[in-house]
Amino acid sequence: MSHDTIFADRPDAAPREAGLQIIAIANQKGGVGKTTTAINLATGLAATGKRVCVLDLDPQGNASTGLGIGMELREVTSYDVLAGQSSAKAAMVPTRIPGLWVIPASVDLSGAEIELVDAEKREYLLHGALRNRLDAIDYVLIDCPPGLGLLSLNALVAADAVLVPLQCEFLALEGLSHLIKTIERIRRALNPKLKLMGVVLTMFDQRNILSKSVASDVRAYFGEVVYDTIIPRNVRVSEAPSHGLPVLLYDHRSTGAQAYIRLAREILRRERSDAVDRKPEEEMEALG
Repeated sequence: MSHDTIFADRPDAAPREAGLQIIAIANQKGGVGKTTTAINLATGLAATGKRVCVLDLDPQGNASTGLGIGMELREVTSYDVLAGQSSAKAAMVPTRIPGLWVIPASVDLSGAEIELVDAEKREYLLHGALRNRLDAIDYVLIDCPPGLGLLSLNALVAADAVLVPLQCEFLALEGLSHLIKTIERIRRALNPKLKLMGVVLTMFDQRNILSKSVASDVRAYFGEVVYDTIIPRNVRVSEAPSHGLPVLLYDHRSTGAQAYIRLAREILRRERSDAVDRKPEEEMEALG
């Protein structure tokens, strides 16, 4: 099956249901699957006809590389957007995936936290760059760096919601509790509309008792906030970035690819359900 197969039913211009949604994919810990989730969730959403932009805010630039954006294509980057030297729209680079763009990262981001520390309203730099500037996009997924410094703070202030990838490992709940407290502080002080969109369990090993125990504990503590979809450990997911491809295109039959397809569907299903709950009765029928 060709790489274009999962896009075979993609309409040329999908209707926009709720305007631009900005989602920060965040966890202060590294190695939990943030970038992998950003790449493959974006691809899954694009496959449904959504117009998606991945904003790479990690100085390592792995999301850019994983979507096939080489250094030669990173003339304008997320650093330029943060620094006010470019609009977000001008920084968008199309990928080989229909309906998916990237605002790539560069090593310049490494010094951004120091360079921008004295900037006026430094927590709102990204917010100002994204709001009402990307009217052709349905979703912006921000791949946050590890830690909770100025870059991550900008992402959380700009975002409507936070999606937290959580590796099924020891002390996972402890780190998540710290992040939840940070989200609450940002909501009170800087971004009152910020919400916890959900927690997605990643790197799950069916053979590992600890993985099952962590998954059970997280669900018991956070309930429905945790997505039903679980992302398994899968070698094809690990291999895909070296080919500049999401796993959905690298090997769409793999368990990892299928899990991310299910996650995209679950997110859209929950979003539609929430939208129905918010609509007045007379509009219910129009939503199907």
